[in-house]
Amino acid sequence: MGALTGKIAVVTGASRGIGKGIALALGEQGCTVYVTGRSTGPGERTIDTTARLVTEAGGKGIAIQCDHGIDAEIAALFERIGREVDHIDFLVNNVYKIPDPPAWGGGFWDHPISIWDDQVGIGLRAHYVASWHAAKLLFAAGPGAAILNVSSPGGQSYHFSSSYGAGKAGLDRLTADMAIELKPKNVAAVVLYPGSVATEFIQDAAKYREMDLSQSQTPLLVGRAAVKLLTAKNLMDRSGTIQWVEDLVDEFDLVDEHGRKPPPYSDRKRA
Repeated sequence: MGALTGKIAVVTGASRGIGKGIALALGEQGCTVYVTGRSTGPGERTIDTTARLVTEAGGKGIAIQCDHGIDAEIAALFERIGREVDHIDFLVNNVYKIPDPPAWGGGFWDHPISIWDDQVGIGLRAHYVASWHAAKLLFAAGPGAAILNVSSPGGQSYHFSSSYGAGKAGLDRLTADMAIELKPKNVAAVVLYPGSVATEFIQDAAKYREMDLSQSQTPLLVGRAAVKLLTAKNLMDRSGTIQWVEDLVDEFDLVDEHGRKPPPYSDRKRA
């Protein structure tokens, strides 16, 4: 029996990458995890596969297909969850849409306007919509419930594109203000800042962009840091703050699935 047996989490955008890593880490602790996303089936990068791996890790994975760019599908997601369970302990807002083609630098005028909808619509607005629908279920969980918003150091310094930064900075501000409004309900809202993470997308890109991923965080390490944050005794004291994965790794002495602790994130802007 894990530390989170009996707890219920929703992880959006969990077919791959950081969302998948967080879902699996929750599963390691016995949590029931609803995983969402658009990709289904037996393939390597689908919500069905993530759900199966959550169960194999010791939890219970439940896959629900959802396009988080469509409000009605988000509403239907939480309506279904509300019918199946009477509360949610953790909402992890992770879903994100990488523009096609990806916006690797260049001027904002070089990219189609649609990347704003990808990076801010899915990476910020969809988190707000999911939180709105999940609120009553979080309140029903009582003290210890939390919203975890997966953001990026791009909220503080230039990464990739101006629209990317706007979305991440907006998510950081949204979380800080949500924390104020959620405090009377004893529900926390925190931001998670991973460093350089070797997601599937980054691994694919590394093949032609000459990227060294040997020192990168793994999605599962990010997930384990997220779980330690969500279960910290002083979680409410951290509400409204930005929590760096590297700090959580040091605080809780975490290692990834290879038994490795990556070095500090080189692009981190320190005070």
